[in-house]
Amino acid sequence: MNADQILMEIRETNLSYLMLAQSLIRTDREQALFRLGISEESAATIAALSPAQIMKIASSNTLLCRMRIDDDMVWNLLTNHGKSNNDSVTRLHASILMAGRHQEAA
Repeated sequence: MNADQILMEIRETNLSYLMLAQSLIRTDREQALFRLGISEESAATIAALSPAQIMKIASSNTLLCRMRIDDDMVWNLLTNHGKSNNDSVTRLHASILMAGRHQEAA
């Protein structure tokens, strides 16, 4: 993949992310804050963006969304899928840890 293709993928990802984020925020703000891992202020800004603003922001060469999982424990819980006897408990544990991180960031 060359540099132009990578930039095009970043722009498409940015556009998809912004459209999804705006839709989630408008549908269920509290769930959006949790699922997107953003602050109330960021949610208000995203919700107010016009289509032209979304297109302009999405055309950036910098990825707007980021990996929220920066904790080895959460990565291990998520990647050990199928290795434990109770996958639903493992996923729930990872979700609880990520929810705690969201509350710390807010």
